[in-house]
Amino acid sequence: MHALFHRLAAGSAVSAVLIAAPALAQVTTFDVPAQDVAGAVRQFAQQAKIQIVISGRVAEGHHTRAVSGAMTVGQALERMLADTGLVARKTGVGIYVVVGQDAASSGAPLTPVRADAGASEMITTVGKGQSRSVSTLLRSNLDVLPPGVSVQKALNILPGVSAQSIDALGLNEQSMTLQVRGYSTTHLGYTLDGMPLGDGAYNNYNGLSINRALISDNLGQADLATGIAGLGIASTSNLGGAVTYMTSKPRKKMGFTVNQSFGSEDGKRTFARFDTGEHAGFSAYFSGKYGEQNQFVHQRADTESTVAQFNGKVVYQFHNGSITAFGDVSRTNQADTPYLSQDMRSRLGWDWGGYSPDWQSYLDRAYCSVSKPKAPTKCVASKSPEKLSDVTYTNGQILRDDNLFYVAGDYNITRTLSAHLQVYHHTDKGAGNNWITGWSTQGTASTADDLPVQIRDTRYTIDRTGVLGNLSWVVGFNHLQAGFWVEDNTSSAARYIWTDVTGPFSLARYLQGQPDLAQWVQKTTWQTRQFYVQDSAKFFDDRLTIDFGFKGTYSKSNAQAEPGIARTAPPASSQFASGSLTAKDYFLPQVGVHYQIAPQHEVFASYAENMAMFQGGFKLGPQSVTQAVWDAQGNTLKPETSRSIEGGYRYVSGPLQASVTGYWTKFDNRLLQYNPCPTNQQQNAGCGNSFHNAGSVTSRGAELGVLWRPLKWLSWYNSASFNSTTYDNDLNWCTTTCTLYRTAGKQQVDTPEKMAASMLTARWNGFWASIQGKYTSRRYYTYTNDASFGGYGTVDLGLGYDFNSIGFMKGAKLALNITNLTDKRYASNFDNSVFAPSDKSGTIQVFHASAPRQVFGTFGFSF
Repeated sequence: MHALFHRLAAGSAVSAVLIAAPALAQVTTFDVPAQDVAGAVRQFAQQAKIQIVISGRVAEGHHTRAVSGAMTVGQALERMLADTGLVARKTGVGIYVVVGQDAASSGAPLTPVRADAGASEMITTVGKGQSRSVSTLLRSNLDVLPPGVSVQKALNILPGVSAQSIDALGLNEQSMTLQVRGYSTTHLGYTLDGMPLGDGAYNNYNGLSINRALISDNLGQADLATGIAGLGIASTSNLGGAVTYMTSKPRKKMGFTVNQSFGSEDGKRTFARFDTGEHAGFSAYFSGKYGEQNQFVHQRADTESTVAQFNGKVVYQFHNGSITAFGDVSRTNQADTPYLSQDMRSRLGWDWGGYSPDWQSYLDRAYCSVSKPKAPTKCVASKSPEKLSDVTYTNGQILRDDNLFYVAGDYNITRTLSAHLQVYHHTDKGAGNNWITGWSTQGTASTADDLPVQIRDTRYTIDRTGVLGNLSWVVGFNHLQAGFWVEDNTSSAARYIWTDVTGPFSLARYLQGQPDLAQWVQKTTWQTRQFYVQDSAKFFDDRLTIDFGFKGTYSKSNAQAEPGIARTAPPASSQFASGSLTAKDYFLPQVGVHYQIAPQHEVFASYAENMAMFQGGFKLGPQSVTQAVWDAQGNTLKPETSRSIEGGYRYVSGPLQASVTGYWTKFDNRLLQYNPCPTNQQQNAGCGNSFHNAGSVTSRGAELGVLWRPLKWLSWYNSASFNSTTYDNDLNWCTTTCTLYRTAGKQQVDTPEKMAASMLTARWNGFWASIQGKYTSRRYYTYTNDASFGGYGTVDLGLGYDFNSIGFMKGAKLALNITNLTDKRYASNFDNSVFAPSDKSGTIQVFHASAPRQVFGTFGFSF
């Protein structure tokens, strides 16, 4: 394939030579200094001999970059308006309209309207002008959703996306999953303002979730590349697409906003933000949130989740560039819920949680699971429909403390050459505390006070620092770019056991002191080095764009088993291994073509190759195995790779946007975890899990997105997708023995074949209402497709009223949201670490139950 790309690249170069002459006829020499937008637009229009329409309200408070040199009108306008939040759209021969970025994304009529006049409330469905399939979610799209909803959860309405979580807002860390075109959470890429967020895994080792990185109220926009991410994305996991999140900019005028929400399960959320306004080039905002909510499961205590978070951003805009600093501090403490099996759901219902606060009932049944002389006499058998295997007190507590910071600079070195440089640092401290069965002896000679309960304490740390940057050069009809990314990271994972339990207490805290036992302790150092070069060449008055380039990536992980801090060090039977893994490829090509075949009509096509670094962290990657398993498998593993092709058609005209995309992708060297233990005991001592390359997967599919605005106050968005993702090989499943399962041609686990979504939104004189629905078809959780959960549909409703200024207040709002309006219960996310060839007995604990119908109310004020 590399040879094929060389031929494609050579052909592109020849094409450029052949059509350069007509393209150069459209190049104009510009010399417009940095200044306020109104003055810059006047000078630009005179030099380009075109007409540019812009309203004074849109231009107010914005300053442009300097533009100088020979380039096309489109290139020059894009460069001049960069970082202003404004874009220029062509409406006819030699006529352009400058509008706010939100309005431009909406497909609203091309008139000089305010950016906040309703158009910004639309979803950008089609990625106009891109050679790849890209959809954009704007901050204003979240306004009709429940307050504080995860931005990742909000992506669920877009074509080809399945975003799952146990809770209505998508905030629970363990249950957040994302599936796009057959690629799961950890095979996608994620960045915030260009800074890498890691691979999205729950047991994370190289980043953090978007929930902990950004308060959703501070979102600028989120761009989802559904199949092929850009070359410049800082990610080692994006075999498929990527989500690039952007923070909002500080507002030009001073102001203060506060929102308060209440909801089901004692839900409460407070958000406040202060904007300084712009002063001598400086502007900033400082914001915070606090939220809490209980679980919906049948567990009457120890169900509260809380989060406290701070976001701050400072921007200094000067003559030839800008400096930006961003900080995030997050403290998350979440009560978790158990994974269920088909058998458990049929006996216990959707909401089984645990015995808390009935400690004695829990002890009575826990005695049945341990072996000591007095245990049988104290055992109280489970009463139907319960089974002994169901016994749990709570499903534990998730704690995560994150500190994330970056400083970035953008500078116009010359009139055609610009640079971007960003430095970031992230630390994370985490723990997962849970009750398990096992003897707590209290450290005394007497056995009278022994209890059949222990505490499992899993700990995580991350300490990473990185630098990324690029140079961008506009020369003629070419936009050349070269960039790099360097990151050094040290992560650790450890599991300790406490055998001194005397009674119940809250696990919602970090446990202090010295644990009694260690099961495994491992520290890993990571080195990531990545670079890319690309050119975007425009021809025929910007109607034809050819993008081509490649990236090189190098990632190395060096894992080291450590003794830990417990009184008893990890035994060899459960201790994780020492060893290193390297994934590298210095030529991963990407080529794309975009062509405007007629006004409002365009076609596009792209091809890309990619490679993923071996995952790390507990339960995720091939280094979380015993030394004996590692010695047998470590040198045989290959990094996962992908090849992707997509193409499509877009239509963008006034009130209507539409896009249809077809794709094919090949996922090679798929890494699979073989785990011989029951799913509620995996990763216990001596479990003996192992990892193997298990062949390839082929995905084929099509996606449709349509946004229609028949009336100024009404918008209707629809999406639909079909995806066939099948295994290319039969599965040789080896635990204690090997069995060959017929899996070739079977649908991939956790991959719905069909999805459809619809969202109808009305806004009229401050009132708004929105109804949103999503259908997801059957999903399998066994490789032979003998066990699955059927398709389901959900409906969400939102109503609200936005008040204009009231006295000294700039505005106020009231909102009511109802999630899962029909109270449909279904399997939400799957645990991908327990997928197996078959589950005819229905005992694999693989899914979280969905949240029932919930209600949220919000009021807010702006000053």
